[in-house]
Amino acid sequence: MTAMDLKEYGLDLHCTMILEEYRELLPTFRKMEKIVKKELGKLVGKAGLLISGLETRIKAEDSLAGKLELKGSKYRTISDLTDIVGARVITFYSEEVDKIASLVDSAFEVDWNESVDKRKQHALDSFGYDSLHYICRIPKSLCEDSSMPELNNLRFEIQMRTALQHVWATINHDTGYKSGIEVPKEYLRNLNRIAGMLELADEQFSLIRSSINDYRRKINNLVENGKFEEVELDGDSFRRYLELDPFERLTHKIALINQAEIQKTSSLPYLKVMKGLGFRTLADVEKLKNEYEDDAYQLALSQLGGTDIDIIVSSVALQDLLTVYILRNGGGEKGLAMLYSETGGSSPYNDVRARQVFKKASSLPFMKREPEEQP
Repeated sequence: MTAMDLKEYGLDLHCTMILEEYRELLPTFRKMEKIVKKELGKLVGKAGLLISGLETRIKAEDSLAGKLELKGSKYRTISDLTDIVGARVITFYSEEVDKIASLVDSAFEVDWNESVDKRKQHALDSFGYDSLHYICRIPKSLCEDSSMPELNNLRFEIQMRTALQHVWATINHDTGYKSGIEVPKEYLRNLNRIAGMLELADEQFSLIRSSINDYRRKINNLVENGKFEEVELDGDSFRRYLELDPFERLTHKIALINQAEIQKTSSLPYLKVMKGLGFRTLADVEKLKNEYEDDAYQLALSQLGGTDIDIIVSSVALQDLLTVYILRNGGGEKGLAMLYSETGGSSPYNDVRARQVFKKASSLPFMKREPEEQP
């Protein structure tokens, strides 16, 4: 680009000189962008944070020319412009904005005089664009290049916001709300209503997440202390219960029938079966294990004894416990077919298998006892 091309923007000499500085420093800006993007990605990954997006960009020349046309007198040199290189980290939850900010502070030199927390700038009766903006430099400890002396002097901007705050910022930009064009009051009112809804949604998502985490901690504590009667049977509680390996003894006992190898598999598919049978708490599962273990082993012995099966799955204990439970409580072949369908998928063989198991189990002692009270 020539000086003649620069004059086409219609800028005065001062702004034209800043634009020329921009051209000369483009290689430095590109390297800055690359360093910032790589470092932010590394920080987020190391912290184990799940984010909605990580974006970086270098301000385009025509965009810079437009900014200089409006506000060129504010800037002495290109170094006064802090958003030539920009990055944006978009989180899912509002509290994670501050976590990202802490990571940024640990990796870059933050210019606190220029950084802005727009989340704290609203009046009590207003809503609007929320975002945390840090103006930073790349410290020499992170990267230094003698061929680019400005690499550690030029500043760049990092914006941190939630996904919903990002939606609001995009709406603002798309509607021209910040463009200087006067927007009719009825439209402003609707925009403010949307802003309030998004702000409330952000708060509620964080509150719900916090409540769920508190619930999980409570469940973990109750399970660890064996207070199973206080723990409702659901996906989280059953998963935590399985971490205690409650069916290990029965599984190994069954494996010893044929000196079989135990192949690890998930017992989670049996949760739906138990809930369908009326199990409500982990205490009901404990009762199943404690009261039906001998009968389940008896069933396994009748099925595996005399065979050469040398591999069993780790969920066999729970399957045999539920098989005995269904048979002892009058579920019959239909109940067994349901068990196989829920845990292994629909198949015409489920009815055949149910019939075979029912026939073999009919001669076992537990089938001759009275049904016990269900949960």
